[in-house]
Amino acid sequence: MAMPLTALLLPSTLAVCLSPPSQFTLSRSSPLSPFSIPRPPLPKLKIQCAAKDNREAAPPSTRTSESVDPKKGISVYKPKSYEVLVTDAANSLAFALEDGKVRLEIDFPPLPSDISSYKGSSDEFIEANIQLALTMVKKLQDKRDIRACIVFPDKPEKRRASQLFKSAFDSIDGISIGSLDDIPSGPVTTFFRSVRDTLDFDFEDENEGRWEPKEPPSLYVFVNCSARELSVIEKYVEKYAQLTPTLLFNLELDTLRADLGLLGFPTKDLHYRFLSQFSPVFYIRIRDYSKTVAVAPYIVNYSGALFRRYPGPWQVMLKQADGSYACVAESETRFTLGETKEELLRVLGLQEEQGSSLEFLRKGFKASTWWEEDVELEVSSAWRS
Repeated sequence: MAMPLTALLLPSTLAVCLSPPSQFTLSRSSPLSPFSIPRPPLPKLKIQCAAKDNREAAPPSTRTSESVDPKKGISVYKPKSYEVLVTDAANSLAFALEDGKVRLEIDFPPLPSDISSYKGSSDEFIEANIQLALTMVKKLQDKRDIRACIVFPDKPEKRRASQLFKSAFDSIDGISIGSLDDIPSGPVTTFFRSVRDTLDFDFEDENEGRWEPKEPPSLYVFVNCSARELSVIEKYVEKYAQLTPTLLFNLELDTLRADLGLLGFPTKDLHYRFLSQFSPVFYIRIRDYSKTVAVAPYIVNYSGALFRRYPGPWQVMLKQADGSYACVAESETRFTLGETKEELLRVLGLQEEQGSSLEFLRKGFKASTWWEEDVELEVSSAWRS
C-alpha cells in the first residue's frame, strides 16, 4: 500500500518554513510553546540553490516529465507516496548500472518519521526494508534484465523472510535469496552457528532451497545488516561478487561507520578499503536542528536533508511548511554533515560572523567526522562522488 511521504519526512514541531518564498515564518504549534509566539522581525530571505562555495548555481529542474535531464538537480522534492520514492530509487539504480558502477548504496527512511528507530519495533524496520527492496527490484526489472539475490544477515533472518514474503518472492522473476552464513567458515564459527540455530529452533521448513539461484545473480542486495556484519559483507563480496554489482540497501552506513574502531566492532580500515568504494545512487538523510537567536522565541528549530538522486548532484534541501524540501545548495561532491548544516544556516540568515567567537562556540574545534576527514587513507573516493 502506498504510504504518503509527508509522514516519512521528519516533522518539525517548530519548523522554519518558507511561505512565501521571499521570507520565512515560525510554526506556532510547538508543544514546547502552547501559547502564541510573536513573530520576530527576521530578515527577508530569497531561496536560491547555490553551488558548494556559495556561488550562484544554475537553477535545478523541477520534476515535471521524464524528458527532464536526470543530471540536473531538482528544485523541490516531495514524492506523494512510498511507491514514487522507490520508483526514484530504482531509476537512479538503473542509471548507475548503465554507467557500469558495481558498488552501490541506497539509503532513505524506510518508515514514517513519527516511528523513529528509538520508538519503533526493530521488526517493523526489518520488514519494511525487505518490502521496499523487493518493490525496488521489481521496478528495476521493468527497465532491464536483472536476476537479483537478496542477502540477509543470517539463516534465521533468511528463513523468517521466506515465510513472511513467500508470495512476494514468487511474484518476482529470477529472484533468489541468500545469507552471510553462506560463506564457508572455520570450525569455531561453525560451532557457534550450530548453537545459535539450535537455540533459535532454526529447523528446515518447506521453503528451504525454494529460491536458490538457477543462474548466477546479476545484482546482490544486502539488507538489515549491522555494523559487526559489515566485515562479513566484505568477505561475501570477495567470494561471490567481485565483478557483480552489489547494493547496500538502507543499511544507514553513516550510523554504522560511527561504530567502526570501537571495541567489538570492525576497524576503521574497513571504511577506507571497502565502504569507500560504494557510490550513493539514491540518498536522503533528514535531520532536525536548533539555533538560538537574540529575539523571541530565542530558539529556532528547522529541518533539512542531504539529498542525492543519481546521476544528479548532491543537494542540501530545506524543509518547507507543506512538507516539501527545497534545494538551497548543490555540488558534484558530497557535502559533509557540517557543511550541510552551514548551508541551511546560510539560507536562513542565521550564520554568525565568520571567525567570531560565537561561530567557534557553535562549531567547536572539530566540525566533521573521522571518515569525512581522512581522504588520503581511502582506497576510493566513490562514496563522496
